Amino acid sequence: MNKRSFLQTAIAVASLTASAWSIAAAPALTPLKFQLDWRFEGPAAFFVHPGAKGYYQERGLDVTVEAASGAGAIQRVASGTHDLGFADLAALMEFHANNPDAPIKPVAVMVIYNTTPASVMALKKSGIKTAADLTGKKLGAPVFDAGRRTFPIFAQANNVGAVQWTTMDPPLRETMLVRGDVDAVTGFTFTSLLNLEARGVKREDIVVLPYATHGVKLYGNVIIASPKLIAEKPEALKAFLEAFAKGAKEAIAQPAAAIASLKAKDGLVNTDVETRRLQLTIETAIDTPGAREEGFGQLRLPRLQLMAEQVAKAYGTKNPVPANAVWNGSFLPSAAALDVLPKK
Repeated sequence: MNKRSFLQTAIAVASLTASAWSIAAAPALTPLKFQLDWRFEGPAAFFVHPGAKGYYQERGLDVTVEAASGAGAIQRVASGTHDLGFADLAALMEFHANNPDAPIKPVAVMVIYNTTPASVMALKKSGIKTAADLTGKKLGAPVFDAGRRTFPIFAQANNVGAVQWTTMDPPLRETMLVRGDVDAVTGFTFTSLLNLEARGVKREDIVVLPYATHGVKLYGNVIIASPKLIAEKPEALKAFLEAFAKGAKEAIAQPAAAIASLKAKDGLVNTDVETRRLQLTIETAIDTPGAREEGFGQLRLPRLQLMAEQVAKAYGTKNPVPANAVWNGSFLPSAAALDVLPKK
């Protein structure tokens, strides 16, 4: 081997050695599995966008975000297959009350929907204009629909008398309303409203009665965490919430950019529809007067206790809802990091 070849070989070996050392020295990312509450639709962008921008990775995390298929986030986290999830707080309360001996009981660690996005929707031609007009009417929703399950709270707040329920699968809800099989439906506003428009109904022909503006003070969806994650990897949980908050601020400021991240995750995403869905989610459930007062991600204990009492009654739980056991706000990011709502 001549001198030139020797030097080239030495340089190559040194380079490979340096690369190997660099890889070995780089800290391993902590893997976390996150379960959504539904498909890769508008709201899912809140959780996909931080990954697309590298915010999870910057904080030492390797986060896998999965769409719902079959079992929901509460069941997935409770089974131990997932570390984190996105779920309705009322459903989490029901799980705690009905499963006091469950070995794994997920805990809410951040509020995303400060108000429930549930509403009653009807067509103007039905003659329904106010909540009181629902008395004696035929309402439709899947049996597990959050709006249907908490309807007794809505009914009590608005003096609504007895109604008749019709059960259907989610894809048929708005179709049955358009056909006249039911007088009204319950559902999340950002879902049913867009589904009705997709079926040819004009926005001005739809009556929307949001729970949040009709005396119902329920919190909506929250990020839930496994007790195992809380006990064994508290820093990873805190890092996740910090990365999420950073991505959430961008998603609220620029919904189209967040949906672009979602589109990169799932090529079947309809950009226009899901951008509008995300905007509706922000308007109806995230950037709300309650969130402005309490702070994004946070909650007030008196309101949580009232919700626990209302949910126990509406859901007919086996035991009282343990409000103090469903919430752990000790991992929330700083006030500055949670300042994600646009200035008004």
